[in-house]
Amino acid sequence: MAEITIIDVADERTFELIPPCADERFDHRTCDYWEDAERGSKLSRAAWLEARAPERPAAPVLEENPFAPPPREHVANPFAADTLETDVANPFAPVKARERPLRTGVPRKLGLLDRGRGVFGSYAKVLLADGEPAAYCQYGPLSAYPRAGRLRELYPQLPDAPLPAVITCISTTAAARRLGHARRLVENVCDDLAQRGFAAVEAYPDLTRSEDETSAGRPGLWHELGFSTAVDDERFPVMRREL
Repeated sequence: MAEITIIDVADERTFELIPPCADERFDHRTCDYWEDAERGSKLSRAAWLEARAPERPAAPVLEENPFAPPPREHVANPFAADTLETDVANPFAPVKARERPLRTGVPRKLGLLDRGRGVFGSYAKVLLADGEPAAYCQYGPLSAYPRAGRLRELYPQLPDAPLPAVITCISTTAAARRLGHARRLVENVCDDLAQRGFAAVEAYPDLTRSEDETSAGRPGLWHELGFSTAVDDERFPVMRREL
């Protein structure tokens, strides 16, 4: 039996552990299919793996106005908030520390996976078998994946409250197929989502594509994991599990 470890994708080190897709045309590390409902793609885009800082426009140069009045001398205001003794540490006050998401200096996809930091938590997990990446799962609140929200709009029979968490991607490497890794990883994600307060989770298989072209599994996988078919559609069924 392989030694199994499941880790959250939370920084560049764990991001690099995301395993390759079975089909080399696609790449989990550059996929924004679910995040961008208009132009999202699953295709491999090597340039997206480079850490790039955003370009900031140069500040405009303001010319001196010869008709402007001379600047007033600064006069200290004794009643201003920054002059009052309000910065004295209160040892009994709760300390609020919320981690900020990674946005600059990281690959684009890592920024997307990390945008829930401090509020939701991780959006992805990797399963390691004997230290080697074998399976990958992407998930999160419905609000994080506009394409999932658009898909749900096609089926008014789906419950609106409480809104579910979603699993957008579950996949294993070609060498790790049929070993139960995907099922084990989904169970871990469902337990995690339940602890975060979600009452249900949904997944959206795409039956119009081959198994290697889609990363949302097949209905049979979800049934084995306790999901029911909430919408029976020959192209885009909806699988749902109450947590």
